[in-house]
Amino acid sequence: MGKALRQQVPCASHGDWKPDPDRPAPLSLLQAQDEGRLQQLLSIKYGRMFESPFAFLRGSAVVMASDLANTPVSGIDVVLCGDAHLSNFGVFATPERKLVFDLNDFDEAYPGICEWDLKRLAASAVVAVRQNGFGDKANRELAVAAAETYRGAMDKFFQMNNLDVWYYHVDINDVMAVYAKTSTKMAKRAQKLVEKARSRTQARTLEKLTHMEDGRRRINSDPPLLVPFRKELFDQYLSAEDRD
Repeated sequence: MGKALRQQVPCASHGDWKPDPDRPAPLSLLQAQDEGRLQQLLSIKYGRMFESPFAFLRGSAVVMASDLANTPVSGIDVVLCGDAHLSNFGVFATPERKLVFDLNDFDEAYPGICEWDLKRLAASAVVAVRQNGFGDKANRELAVAAAETYRGAMDKFFQMNNLDVWYYHVDINDVMAVYAKTSTKMAKRAQKLVEKARSRTQARTLEKLTHMEDGRRRINSDPPLLVPFRKELFDQYLSAEDRD
């Protein structure tokens, strides 16, 4: 079935993209998405996006989704991450407290075409590399590496049964072994990230986000980003319609 689909939609057809003549302005898409959101937080969001091209890409998934909507598709539907850029991969602990490397952000998850996640990932790699001063050759090599690695992983999963796929994970020790073979500097940097991840325990999070008040634990108040659920505070953030 996959080979038949490739005849209809060759790999090469994914390599070219031209803006649609009626392409919506990116800012108009972002503004439409802002409807219904807490308006007082939007300036913080856009301030962060303004920091760099990669930061803009991170905060503008809707723009890329719009651009991909009219591109060739294989017809293979999956549950997308929806925002599979580089910074949404990271190190975190499983319920068994094992450190793994994987996707860690799913608030844009939605059924869609499988290659959209891959294109988002490859595009983010190019933007990140370009932002760090590398040229077109490095940009292309990294995008190709992302696509080839994805293809290899899909082939590997195809050979596995459902239960093995479900429990598959990338152990952090395997990641560190790769860094150790390639770059001492990057290995040291990765080790710091691992140590930081190990320190992110539930107890530490509790101490960071709460305090004791009259013998009871309370959520810290650090508006506008961290606001305890108390009516007198939330009234200033919610509209009359929301309060009802």
